[in-house]
Amino acid sequence: MRFRPSSSYNADRKIWSGGKKDLYFDPQLSIGQIIFHEMRRHPQLIAQISATENTILTRQELHANSMRVASYMRSLGLLQSDVVGIIARNTTHMFAVVYACFFNGIAFHSLNIQYEKSTIEKLFDITKPKIIFCDGDEFEKVRSATSHMDVKLITMRNHPSDSIRIDEVLATPIEENFQPARLEQGNDQTLAILCSSGTTGTPKAVTITNSRQIFNCADLLTSNDVQYTHSTLDWISGLLTTVTSGVCSTKRIIADNVFDPAFLMRLIEEHQITWILQPPSQMAMMTNSPAFGTCDLSSIRFYFYGGSRASVETQHKMRSRLSKDCLHFAYGFTEIGSMASINYHFDEKPNSVGRLVSGMKLKVISEKGESLGPDEVGELCIRNDQFWSGYYNNPEESHQIRDQQMWFHTGDLGYVDDDGFIYIVERQKDMLKYQNIMYYPNDIEAVISMMPDVAEVCVFGVWDQLVGDKAAAAVVKKHGSTLTAQDVVDYVASHIDAKYMQLNGGVIIVDDLKRSPNGKTNRMATKAYFLEVKSTN
Repeated sequence: MRFRPSSSYNADRKIWSGGKKDLYFDPQLSIGQIIFHEMRRHPQLIAQISATENTILTRQELHANSMRVASYMRSLGLLQSDVVGIIARNTTHMFAVVYACFFNGIAFHSLNIQYEKSTIEKLFDITKPKIIFCDGDEFEKVRSATSHMDVKLITMRNHPSDSIRIDEVLATPIEENFQPARLEQGNDQTLAILCSSGTTGTPKAVTITNSRQIFNCADLLTSNDVQYTHSTLDWISGLLTTVTSGVCSTKRIIADNVFDPAFLMRLIEEHQITWILQPPSQMAMMTNSPAFGTCDLSSIRFYFYGGSRASVETQHKMRSRLSKDCLHFAYGFTEIGSMASINYHFDEKPNSVGRLVSGMKLKVISEKGESLGPDEVGELCIRNDQFWSGYYNNPEESHQIRDQQMWFHTGDLGYVDDDGFIYIVERQKDMLKYQNIMYYPNDIEAVISMMPDVAEVCVFGVWDQLVGDKAAAAVVKKHGSTLTAQDVVDYVASHIDAKYMQLNGGVIIVDDLKRSPNGKTNRMATKAYFLEVKSTN
């Protein structure tokens, strides 16, 4: 069966367009104002169930808690130009903090709980939050990383004795005649700040505006739907789910545990979850779980996945257990603040990330910057015609990823077929992802190069469907050295705290690295040799 694109293609300009975005809400309202009023419309509906903390909140209760946290922030004198920090799991009161920020027009900057102290320090030094909400599990690490800052720390769970507890904040009286703030900069104002490695290994603070495009996977959601994502608020998927559940009055299931596929499948059955958003690694863990063959997934209407590669085998395994064509590969990146494309036709176009959603434009360019046509492979460039503040306080990197014509250069190689379906071939950038946390091989290379017996090193990612890119290395030892592969693994373990930057893919000792004609290290060829050696051992 051949599909005619729902998106249009301009053959002269070689640009694909996803169509015009329909606006349901008053375009002058902020996301905070929309959620505030929608919560009032459906006060008795269940807003949230924590499967790990065994709590249930109606929309009225969550609305009141959000106003209490917002009133607390106002009592501290926080302005819309200030930033609130978050480094926490999906606990019961986390989303009252988020909605409070929305109600006050204050952006939050969310970090991953696995970040080591130095990364936390670098990132919060960029945005300088006045207040940080964190879990007690990370309290000492966060306090140490921000000891040079004038910042108040509030814990969300496992509270140390010397921390301010979220319960104390929730005791704040709601400001009389509380109303959500009108945004001083309108809907161009920053809604949230997430993290991305950008075009180098230096952490970037990515601004997300109040744009309505964050709703683009929620068009068919109703108050009867039950949403779930395990992603925390440092991921665009976590932010997207938080926004759409507030706007569409859905029930949301949350959990603050380490991802457990069997646990999630029990939640799907118990709560009749209809909408899921997760990375391919979690989908692979589900399909490899002993419970997968017997669990009941019939309630699912929308199963979105994306953010990294997904094996065709895993996709087909998941599709075989779903009762309807609801498996949707999605493509996007943090900088655009939403999904760029969604595949609503998995059965006919497996492994495609689908067609452009409304409001998006796409072109494919060659290495020379020339626009390419259908079925020609090049770098994907996306344009959403939305205001973007860029990386927080980093205009230089902002201009590198988004050019003067407002095209985002994704660094992903791909093509568009004759039916308007997009396919990702590979990443052009060196960036790797382990359990969806981004890192760069040169950061690990810099550490290994400090070893006295190392002459040269090349680090690359070995893909694993459960965790993503496992860091691996080929090392040239100095003449006469007795250096072993295990020595390198142990050295990295003792000098890098982050689990995602360990040499989980292994190490080989080689006489020389593979090189390009100009003598430079060829990372792809060295990786290919590594895989060849490993396959024969």
